[in-house]
Amino acid sequence: MLSYRSQGQPNKPAIVLLHGFLGDKQDWSAITAVLAEQYYCISIDLPGHGDSFNQLLPTPGFETCCELIQQTVSKLGIKQYHLVGYSLGGRIALHLARRYPSCVLSLILESCHPGLQSEQDKAQRKINDAQWADKLAHLDITAFLTLWYQQAVFTDLSITEQQTMIKRRSGNNGAKLSNCYQATSLAQQADLWDTPAVISAPCFFIAGVDDKKFLSLATRWQQQYPLKLYPVNASGHNIHSAAPDTFSQLILRLLNPLAVNPTLPK
Repeated sequence: MLSYRSQGQPNKPAIVLLHGFLGDKQDWSAITAVLAEQYYCISIDLPGHGDSFNQLLPTPGFETCCELIQQTVSKLGIKQYHLVGYSLGGRIALHLARRYPSCVLSLILESCHPGLQSEQDKAQRKINDAQWADKLAHLDITAFLTLWYQQAVFTDLSITEQQTMIKRRSGNNGAKLSNCYQATSLAQQADLWDTPAVISAPCFFIAGVDDKKFLSLATRWQQQYPLKLYPVNASGHNIHSAAPDTFSQLILRLLNPLAVNPTLPK
C-alpha cells in the first residue's frame, strides 16, 4: 500500500491524483483544497517518492505500480474514481486506465507522453534515461536537480522558480528515485496512444501553451483519437503549479457534467 493524503468527504465522488517525477502528494495541495468541496480527493505518493520512498519497483515497473495504486484505492473502499495524472503520473494513469478500465470514470492527463512508437526511439530513450539514472544514483541530489531543471521542457521557469523547485525537491533519496525512474522510463512504457478509443471513460489532456513539445504532441493525439485538448495560457509543463486556480476550475468544469451523466459522450 502506498502513502496517500485524503481530503473531502468519503461519500462524495472520488478523484485520485498522481504527481510527476520528483514530486509527492503535497504537490496537489492547492488543487485538492478546491476540489475537496465537491469530491473525495486521494493524492498518492508514487513508489520512490515522498512517504512511499521505500517502495521499490521491478523494471519495467508499470504493472506493479498500477497494482499498488489500485490496492491503495481499494483499501479506502473506493470502487470507481476520476483519475488525474501529471507527467510521469499521467503515464502511469494511462496504464492504470488500461489495467482497470471499469474503475476509471474519467481520465485527465496533464503534460504526459502516451508512449514511443518506434523501437529506434525506445532504444535511444533507454540510453538517455540510463544516463540520467546514473547521475541520480551518484550525484548529490542538489547537483542532479540543478541539471534536471535545465532541460528544455522547464524553460518557462524563472531562475527563482528553478531554485525554489530545487530546494523543495532536495529532500528526495536519489537511489530510490533512480529505481523508479528506470522502472517507469518512457523506454519501458507501452504504446498507449489508442487508450482514448479503447476505454469507455472520457479522456482529457491539459497542456500549457508555453510547453510547445507537449502541446504539439497533444494536438496530434487529439487528431487521431477521441481525446479533448484544453490549452492553458501563461503555463508551461506544470500547469497545476503555475496556474492552480485555472487548473482547479478546469477540472471542476470537466467533471461536473460527468457527475450528472457519467456516460457523457466524448
